[in-house]
Amino acid sequence: MEPQKKLVTLTVNGREVAEYVDVRESLLELLRNHLGLTSVKKGCEVGECGACTVIVDGETIDSCIYLAVWAQGKQIRTLEGLMGPNGELTKIQEAFIEEGAIQCGFCTPGFIMSATVLLERGEQELTRDMIRKYMAGNLCRCTGYENIINAVQKADKERHS
Repeated sequence: MEPQKKLVTLTVNGREVAEYVDVRESLLELLRNHLGLTSVKKGCEVGECGACTVIVDGETIDSCIYLAVWAQGKQIRTLEGLMGPNGELTKIQEAFIEEGAIQCGFCTPGFIMSATVLLERGEQELTRDMIRKYMAGNLCRCTGYENIINAVQKADKERHS
């Protein structure tokens, strides 16, 4: 039986995209394999590690368990879409570098995407416990979470100053 294909039109990092995808294909596969957005990592493939985290209409989503066809008409942001017009980094990306929150880098894009949504929500100044709770869907095997939490808290403090 031949795979069923469907045309999906969505906006990725501010650019409208139309792609034919297998109806069983994940958003992760669309982003990586069709669009070449390699910041979206394929980790556990069951929505547990957060390496594939992207922002869909302002919410963090594990793209490995989100079908590409569900993204029809949606706004998708990946790490590639965060950079400024001249390639400048965001405050959270700078904070990850400054706080040593990066080791191998595999989980980093997912953490940054989750932190981006947390910071964009504009809530009160974030406590370490609030950051830990929100970032619980992202796993890291090598950095340790203290530096990641430090980075999010640093970016949050800059946002409030």
